[in-house]
Amino acid sequence: MLNASVSASTANDGEPILHSEVGRQNNESLLWGPYRPNLYFGVRPRIPKSLMTGLMWGKIETYTDFQNTVRYTCEQNEGMKGYGWEEYDPRRGGIQTIHDIQNGLDLTTSFVKVPGGSHGGSWAARIKGVLNDDAPKDQKTIVAFYVTQEGADSELQTLEGNDEKGYDGDVTLKGRSESLGNYKLVVTKGEGVQPKSDHDISNIRGPGQTVVQSLTYPEEQIWQAKPILFRQLKEGIDWLVENKYDVQDPPPPWQVYLLTNRPGSGNVHIVQKVFEGDFEFDVIFSSESAGKELTSADLSREIKETTESFGERFSGVFTPKAPFNADKFKKFGRSMFSNLIGGIGYFYGESVVDRSHAPEYDEENEGFWEETAEARARNQQALEGPYELFTSIPSRPFFPRGFLWDEGFHLLPIADWDIDLTLEIVKSWFNLMDEDGWIGREQILGAEARSKVPGEFQTQYPHYANPPTLFLVIDAFVEKLAKTNGSLPASREHLSQDESLATASLDNPEVGIKYLRRLYPLLQRQFDWFRKTQAGDIKSYDREAFSTKEGYRWRGRTTTHCLTSGLDDYPRPQPPHPGELHVDLLSWVGVMAKSLINIGDTLGLAEDVDTYKQILNAIERNLDDLHWSEKDGCYCDATVDAFEENQLVCHKGYISLFPFLTGLLKADSPKLGKLLKLVGDEDELWSPHGLRSLSKTDEFYGTAENYWRSPVWMNVNYLAVVQLYNIATQEGPHQETARDLYSRLRRNLVETVYQSWEETGFAWEQYNPETGKGQRTQHFTGWTSLVVKIMAMEDLEASAAGTGAGAGAETGRDEL
Repeated sequence: MLNASVSASTANDGEPILHSEVGRQNNESLLWGPYRPNLYFGVRPRIPKSLMTGLMWGKIETYTDFQNTVRYTCEQNEGMKGYGWEEYDPRRGGIQTIHDIQNGLDLTTSFVKVPGGSHGGSWAARIKGVLNDDAPKDQKTIVAFYVTQEGADSELQTLEGNDEKGYDGDVTLKGRSESLGNYKLVVTKGEGVQPKSDHDISNIRGPGQTVVQSLTYPEEQIWQAKPILFRQLKEGIDWLVENKYDVQDPPPPWQVYLLTNRPGSGNVHIVQKVFEGDFEFDVIFSSESAGKELTSADLSREIKETTESFGERFSGVFTPKAPFNADKFKKFGRSMFSNLIGGIGYFYGESVVDRSHAPEYDEENEGFWEETAEARARNQQALEGPYELFTSIPSRPFFPRGFLWDEGFHLLPIADWDIDLTLEIVKSWFNLMDEDGWIGREQILGAEARSKVPGEFQTQYPHYANPPTLFLVIDAFVEKLAKTNGSLPASREHLSQDESLATASLDNPEVGIKYLRRLYPLLQRQFDWFRKTQAGDIKSYDREAFSTKEGYRWRGRTTTHCLTSGLDDYPRPQPPHPGELHVDLLSWVGVMAKSLINIGDTLGLAEDVDTYKQILNAIERNLDDLHWSEKDGCYCDATVDAFEENQLVCHKGYISLFPFLTGLLKADSPKLGKLLKLVGDEDELWSPHGLRSLSKTDEFYGTAENYWRSPVWMNVNYLAVVQLYNIATQEGPHQETARDLYSRLRRNLVETVYQSWEETGFAWEQYNPETGKGQRTQHFTGWTSLVVKIMAMEDLEASAAGTGAGAGAETGRDEL
């Protein structure tokens, strides 16, 4: 166990010593990271208004090259053949490779952390560029390392070199802040040919040297690295044009794009280098409290050890099962998971919220969607916060921010790797909850995050919900905690410090229980908020149901979208009506109730457990009473017809399966056979590449924007795979059908994502059900990375004899 010598006694403030010590070590271990996933490479700590860094580069052969090829923020369609982490552990570091075809360059960023001291330890990065075979051997590349330091009581300065034109050796920055203490950041000279020039401009801009500009900008602007760099370059170019530029004897382009060397104090520091051919240099951050300063030799050693550690650990955590145990799938799995966990970011800033309590926001009148749109147009939003969030993200180039319904899916694989990191992220999300129990479904914190989001999508509304997938993660933690039963498995007796921290809340059950006790009231508050704000109307219409309370309706509906459901354009009853009831939302409330039962059992809260069991029973009964269509053989949304009578509206697809997908359907349910038939029907949902989001027979299949109207989505398919596994490993009438569907679906999903990754270098947001091609957002290593868990699930084809229903069912539940 972690720090076994630490007793479970309490400190003076009543906090258990072990619990506070685990928290302290976790904070230190996770303080630093490439927590700016919107950048190709950007390091910062989990501290508001602190030191931040970012990397820019681009080729410079002509006077227009650099303007058109400079890289900084991750973008789609930017001449990349793929990029991302080949291996990454948030507690140690990893290696990222960027295949920049347009710039003729493969860029590798290696990042490591070294613990020590009282300020989160030190870190270092190695930046290595290798030209492609078809690039000119003398190609010039400009590299700029961008460093900022926020905070009223902070200081940062670049120490001057021996030559006023630039630095022949390393560049050293010294800084101080309240949260980081004193520190030193060194950008080494590194290796590589630095171009020469005999142009007389060399008298003022020395070739073969690193240059630095130290600047002071308003804090609200310093995140704008590219505009600031180009503003400073333009200043120097304008001076050259006025004073030194001779059209008959122009200076080389790379020399024109050198900054004037002006080191000193400031909150912005740009360290610029120019290389000819391949290159390599290091960035080394040393915390004074750590004692010993890091060196490039330390970095080399740490990179090697980090790589060895990751490879060994990954093979143990995500052991791929047949038919995915070939080396190509292992490499694929490492990449998918590393990019998921390497996409974790820290965000800080204000959020745009509309807390108007206008009557039309109740959405209780017919035509409410038109009234709501008019209310939005009145611009009643305001900035709230600042808030901070530690979160993984769906996609670095397109969605570099937190999404509530995505996050639960992200954390399912991460929980297998590092449960305590997972709990830190869950805690961060619930720290955003307001006093009513609302968490904004999309977290766009600060001006930098808002710069990637169209204005019409920035505002969050406190009566809008989102699928509460974090409850799935808490359930997974409760399962893991129950399995430890207070004892440390033999496989974890000789863990490293990082590995021990990753499982501290399991290896020290009192720490895990304390975490649950703190989180439980917040989970209850969100559950109550859901049931209050998303309540549906059962009583006013001719509806026969076991319960008059357990029916729900997503707020925020329009005629074309129900964004709050997560299934944006999936067909819903038309026109929207305040009497609608949505089967997926009722299922999600069931997931929450089931999770609260499990937590209540763990905490010994028998009265709460009884209450939630009654609610869950009512939900399960109402799913059948309100949403089952015997004629269509599936679950459907309900609405109210012109005669004010209940009407089921069935669009067969993901919605139809939700009670099954969320584990609310028993293995012996009389409804299950028809749902499995729908799943396996090639004319309905089944495709060679996964389950279609909408049936091929539906009138809306493939229509309009076709977002959730045919494509294969990995998050919902993952839920299907898990539930098929659960049914396949339990005695029941549908065991063999489920076994067959599970085996074929598992194979189809993994091979689809793998083939597209192999062809394009990217994971994708969704996949074409006819061709298997990746679609929409590239580098979507959020929930698409669930294929790592799917590959690690049992191969039931190879074990047709089975190993017993009880063991198999337990394994399946733990997958969620």
